[in-house]
Amino acid sequence: MLKHRDTGHLDNRIERFQGPKYSFIGLTNSDRDQGKSEAHTSFEGVEVWSGVNDAGFCIMNTAAYNFNEGDYPDEIMDREGIVMYGALGICATVDEFEAYLNSLPKPWGVETNFGVIDAFGGAAYFEVNNQLYVRHNVEDTPNGYMVVTNWCESGRPKDRKGVDRREKTDKIILSKRGCCFDAESLINDISRSGKPILRNITSASIVFEGVAPEMDAKHTVMWTVLGYPVSAVVVPLRVDCAVPEALQGKADGHAPLCDLAMKLKKEKVDVLDLVRAEEANFIPEYRALQSQYEAGKVSDRYFSKKSKKLINKYLEQYMRISVPARVAELPEND
Repeated sequence: MLKHRDTGHLDNRIERFQGPKYSFIGLTNSDRDQGKSEAHTSFEGVEVWSGVNDAGFCIMNTAAYNFNEGDYPDEIMDREGIVMYGALGICATVDEFEAYLNSLPKPWGVETNFGVIDAFGGAAYFEVNNQLYVRHNVEDTPNGYMVVTNWCESGRPKDRKGVDRREKTDKIILSKRGCCFDAESLINDISRSGKPILRNITSASIVFEGVAPEMDAKHTVMWTVLGYPVSAVVVPLRVDCAVPEALQGKADGHAPLCDLAMKLKKEKVDVLDLVRAEEANFIPEYRALQSQYEAGKVSDRYFSKKSKKLINKYLEQYMRISVPARVAELPEND
């Protein structure tokens, strides 16, 4: 499941949280108070903008603009991140997310599509407004996948936004029919594909790599590009492993990896070839270690130690990239 995030909050970081039932990692805004990592179950102010918990439950959202009816005060809106925070702490399945949504008081304060997958083969999109939702199970779709941008199919056709992004993504997927999509190809072929998908307000790209029903949920991977996707490398994150320091917030709340990606973007430095070269060296080695671990050929301790070493070396190489290098014209603000 791919999440391509556009937002006015370009400073992002990765945080670890402990919910009432499950621990989880999630993408948050760097201007969020770092002292609020305690568990909340409903509308209490903590926001996560996609994440995965140790039950293998993953969630993301896309903003919609055509589903709410009537006027609602601004102070009760934009609670999508709060809903996702609460869900990650207590939900293990798509059905549990539906039950959680039904348990929340209305109006929900959202207008969005929630994408969710679990460790039992569940995958669905929920079109949600302040009063109701419509569930779409991915397995029921003709092609076996869904592309969702910034509208709800059940909403008003005249107010659809993100149509051009939807059309480009559809063309990319159709052009590669018969190919195997993995995290790397989704990020390279879609998130890094330029306008209209890549925008000046793009702040992160994430692919949730779920597990087969018979696998341990801890093998779920949150492949994360923190920052502008053509300026930052993709990093595999797991709930059962420590989040690398470069993706965590320092004393000022900022993640070093995101800061560098933003700096390279601001200076219009084209480092995509360098980024892909680093990924081409790192990802096959990590994938090989991942396969050994999932097959039970190496212990938890060995995997944790070895993967940490691989990732830290990889990030150290990336963090050595400096400004200026080669200048290229990057997408302007849409």
